[in-house]
Amino acid sequence: MPQPTDADRIALAEAWIDQDPDPQTRDECSAIVERVRAGDAAASADLADRFDARLEFGTAGLRGEIAAGPNRMNRVLVSQAAAGLAAYLLERAAGVRPSVVVGYDGRRNSQVFARDIAEVMAGAGVRAMLLPRLLPTPVLAFAVRHLDTTAGVMVTASHNPPNDNGMKVYLGGPHHGSQIVAPADAEIEAHILRVAASARVPELPRGDVETASESVVDAYIAATAAVASAPAAQPRAVYTAMHGVGWETMARVLETAGYDVPALVAEQIAPDPAFPTVAFPNPEEPGAMDLSFEAARAAGAELVIANDPDADRLAVAIPDESAPAGYRRLSGNEVGLLLGWQVAEQVTADRGPGGADGSLACSIVSSPGLEAVARAHGLDFVATLTGFKWISRAPGLVFGFEEALGYLVNPSTVRDKDGISAGIAFLGLAARLKAEGRTIADRLDEFVERFGCYDSTQVSIRVTDLSRIGEIMARLRAEPPVSVGGVRVERIEDLAGGFGALPPSDVLRIVLEGGGRVMVRPSGTEPKLKVYIDASSTEGTVAERRAAASAVVARLEQGMRELVA
Repeated sequence: MPQPTDADRIALAEAWIDQDPDPQTRDECSAIVERVRAGDAAASADLADRFDARLEFGTAGLRGEIAAGPNRMNRVLVSQAAAGLAAYLLERAAGVRPSVVVGYDGRRNSQVFARDIAEVMAGAGVRAMLLPRLLPTPVLAFAVRHLDTTAGVMVTASHNPPNDNGMKVYLGGPHHGSQIVAPADAEIEAHILRVAASARVPELPRGDVETASESVVDAYIAATAAVASAPAAQPRAVYTAMHGVGWETMARVLETAGYDVPALVAEQIAPDPAFPTVAFPNPEEPGAMDLSFEAARAAGAELVIANDPDADRLAVAIPDESAPAGYRRLSGNEVGLLLGWQVAEQVTADRGPGGADGSLACSIVSSPGLEAVARAHGLDFVATLTGFKWISRAPGLVFGFEEALGYLVNPSTVRDKDGISAGIAFLGLAARLKAEGRTIADRLDEFVERFGCYDSTQVSIRVTDLSRIGEIMARLRAEPPVSVGGVRVERIEDLAGGFGALPPSDVLRIVLEGGGRVMVRPSGTEPKLKVYIDASSTEGTVAERRAAASAVVARLEQGMRELVA
């Protein structure tokens, strides 16, 4: 196929400008076209990047930088995606009018995109409802089930950089409000491409949109507060919303459950799409929780609770005298193992004669320690591909997590990660321990003593050229390592063609002598290659187990950095 010329791209850009309802992106695109006509090489490269490709609608929906062109997030792309999703739902309607509920967070253009989505879908014949105001992603996931809609759409880019936005799609009915998985993603994408090729955005009919009742939010708050009501002893806590939408809902849940109001990180408590106090609005990023630690020191806090901007993730920190800030953020694996253990104990305690079925689930890149917890409590264990679109579908699910700060503690109401219900569950755990005269640090020691030490770390290779990720994956497949950091490789499992019950995925699992494990995969949402490293030890004292597992993880990390350099 011949390479497009500047003239080809200018024609595409002018057609785009002609259908774009947003004056800002119209002007932006027009300015680039004028610079290309003037011979500006940088503008030519910019136009090629915007128009030689298109943001693909995948299992994470759409996500990208807000800007003009089909390879960016904008009102044209969002309207086409809404029309394509409506066509998909109508195709499967079987004579019943499909319905959709749409939510949005506090990011730039979130409300505008949400209104476009709802109006275009209504114009296509789908009953469309908007949530009453900006709200956390878990409320939208809850609303799909509570309102019994055919689908749900959340406009958010979660913890991506400030100028990004996106849309996540959920399916109701037999999917129970989980995010879409294959083949639905490809089928929706086919409808979107047909719309883009056959209709201009101004020609897409728009319809009337309903506003969902506040009772939806009330029902979410009641269900979430029931996860862990407050005992008499409560830990002193600090909370940050990371400039997102979590606090209003979290505050109502805390009040309903009987918890004291935590000390707040005032600078980060209100929604702000510029995220002015952090480089990246992600609690995992270095420096993102510095203000939380400052507030915790001032309050003498025993616990720090942080949500990401759309409140579907949870970060937790505890006092640690050895840490420079006086507090240490727990890894996603540590929080997941503690919450999973707590759920396993509850399920075990609630069993009647003959026992009860249930499963603990986590993604394949998350800690294998959850399987040890499941075994010890007579529960099933399910390892899934990364993402809650898979975790939420585990049969008999009672708890699920992934190491990227995602936890599903309330599967009867929300089939997605939920940083608010997870925060309440963790507060409940900390309160119970305090009543017993113990701390979260004590509980971590108890876990190591009972199940062994499961240590982990992650290496992220951020790239500017996405082809670099493909090159590294191809090299690892063509020249598989015989050892990593001096530890012998027992086998390498390539999940590209599927593995066991797992669907195909671009993942390499390197199993090492002594039980260590390395997982390598491209990120699904960022320009990164991600390497996940795990090792465990069940020999000796708690301190000896930690030292042994940590030493292996350090060797594997150094070895993988050399392999993917």
